[in-house]
Amino acid sequence: MQHSERSGILLALCGFALLSVGDAVIKTMAGEWSPLAVACVRFAIGATGLSALLAMTEGPQAFRPANPKLQFARGVCLAAASLMFFSAIFVMPLATAMALAFVSPVIVAVLSGPLLGEKVRPAVWLASLVALIGVALVLRPNLTALGLVALLPLASAFFFALMVIANRASAGQGSALSMQVFMQVGAMPVLLVAALGGHFSGVEALRVTMPDWSVIARCAVVAVTASSAHWLAYMGTQRAGASTIAPTTYVQMLVATSLGWWWFGDVPDLMTLLGATIIIGAGLILWWSTPRASRPESR
Repeated sequence: MQHSERSGILLALCGFALLSVGDAVIKTMAGEWSPLAVACVRFAIGATGLSALLAMTEGPQAFRPANPKLQFARGVCLAAASLMFFSAIFVMPLATAMALAFVSPVIVAVLSGPLLGEKVRPAVWLASLVALIGVALVLRPNLTALGLVALLPLASAFFFALMVIANRASAGQGSALSMQVFMQVGAMPVLLVAALGGHFSGVEALRVTMPDWSVIARCAVVAVTASSAHWLAYMGTQRAGASTIAPTTYVQMLVATSLGWWWFGDVPDLMTLLGATIIIGAGLILWWSTPRASRPESR
């Protein structure tokens, strides 16, 4: 293994681990503020910071997307995935929500057929079946205890998968930074409507009140850590290639489980851990079965 490949893997590992740290910080705000408002403020801070950086590095012309409708669609998918995942980790263990969210690579593989015209290989259907078994194991106790709320991570995974497919469709339409800005700015109208809708819904947990300063500070921390994590993952992909760093994303599960245990006292039961292992196994089936030459490289 070459030095650049090793450093790329290390960068990607750090990036994906940092994403789980941000998720844990979000969970600390459970009960303090509406999860919909948290998502709105977190992305407002991120969009503002990244837009300022884009303006300084690429100038005003970088803010003109080649396909505005597609960029808005990416933002809507990001907003929906984030709203549902933030809401999920407010009410369920971080490791459990993360395990269910890891079904997204399988959803991407299945939807790539009808949406992108790609051939759905037999291994994809095998991985889908394996993932469903893992999902059933993770949901088993949570669906009984939480009801339909336990399905939020799966809904988040679905919209995240749609975002990934939209990302593929928009490849080559701008720099990595501009694509991040378009997506986060596109998400803001949806996030604002969701936060306002939650406030006027009559649900006490979704009512938007004046937050403590620490809530805004933690939203800012998450915005910084998430942006840094995506940059690290991007740099890792550039050095080692997408096919090499793909399995490193599962370090998020290890970090989420450890932080949930240490920070919140959430100890996952054996069935949840088994289900998470099976879901991750489904993702690895996809990775191992994909011909290396056809694995997409990051721009």
